Amino acid sequence: MTEYWLISAPGEKTCQQTYEAMNNLTSKQNNLSENYKFAIPDLKVGTLDQLVGLSDDLGKLDGFVESVTRKVAAYLGEVLEDQRDKLHENLMANNDSAKLTTASFLRAQDGDLSNYITRFQWDMAKYPIKQSLRNIADIISKQVGQIDADLKTKSSTYNNLKSSLQNMEKKQTGSLLTRNLADLVKKEHFILDSEYLNTLLVVVPKQSINDWWANYEKITDMIVPRSSQLIFQDQDYGLFTVTLFKKVEDEFKLHAREKKFNVREFKYNEEELAAGKNEITKLVTDKKKQFGPLVRWLKVNFSECFCAWIHVKALRVFVESVLRYGLPVNFQAMLLHPNKKNTKRLRDILHQLYGHLDGSTQQGGVAHDSVDIPGLGFGQSDYYPYVYYKINIDMVDHKP
Repeated sequence: MTEYWLISAPGEKTCQQTYEAMNNLTSKQNNLSENYKFAIPDLKVGTLDQLVGLSDDLGKLDGFVESVTRKVAAYLGEVLEDQRDKLHENLMANNDSAKLTTASFLRAQDGDLSNYITRFQWDMAKYPIKQSLRNIADIISKQVGQIDADLKTKSSTYNNLKSSLQNMEKKQTGSLLTRNLADLVKKEHFILDSEYLNTLLVVVPKQSINDWWANYEKITDMIVPRSSQLIFQDQDYGLFTVTLFKKVEDEFKLHAREKKFNVREFKYNEEELAAGKNEITKLVTDKKKQFGPLVRWLKVNFSECFCAWIHVKALRVFVESVLRYGLPVNFQAMLLHPNKKNTKRLRDILHQLYGHLDGSTQQGGVAHDSVDIPGLGFGQSDYYPYVYYKINIDMVDHKP
């Protein structure tokens, strides 16, 4: 199960006792969840008004950072293409993948997302706790906003390159009506540098090939007898040459079209044909060159976003806990990994433990519809007597 519950409850005589009381009832006896202390440092509280305003803003920031995190993960899956089944093992947290080889990166299990949140430690270097809560939120917002902007730029560049390559590859393999003919024709198929004569390429439907052989010399006057050659044939069409006088080209094209013979616009030029082949080679090379650095950038910045997201969750728990439980700051944040089959029972146990914190709640912990709690960033469906946030770390299939 990829869902975790991040909760907090007021400290009893000690915060350790708060944790043990919850853990004893959910983990050891009933096997309802695996539990972890969630360490939040001594952050600056500020005023009550600041906390109330920040609570709503942190809710929006939470949604934004999660969406960018999932966008980076999804785009990494796109870029990996046929290696997409390895996406899970490429989505790591709290590591610098730029300094790791691919093999060592995949072995770095300490970067596993579940390990990161169950062993969460506040990043003092990135988010100094001497700063105000608002400043820390602004640092995260700016950092993730920049990653979001860079992702748009990098994905646009790579997608355009990929699209150009795909279009050229389609032209190499598509129908004779549209595909690139450079790989099919040779110099000897054409009359070149003639003042009067020109060689055309004609695509003939398979069912009309006998008609072509019987009648191509009669389509107009001034067609060179026995000048047609079959160059290539697929399951639908044949590609033929025909040589004629330049002065009747337009007339020939008109009458050929009436017979469902399609004249391809093509001029044999060795330099242009070579340039076309070089272009596809260049696109393939460019894509390979960009692939490695782009994958590394996505790995590193997925980690940055994911870690920032969990820090936002920590900020939210801190702010809501102070608003709920008051000052001085005395609460224990706890991370629960529920047993999927027993989530209802787990809710009931938590309600037994913490239902007294809010007399307005019904059995099971959900607030009455009439209850309105201004400043607390909860919807009606996820308000409980204790501070609660859900974290789903499935970055592949889960939709926020």
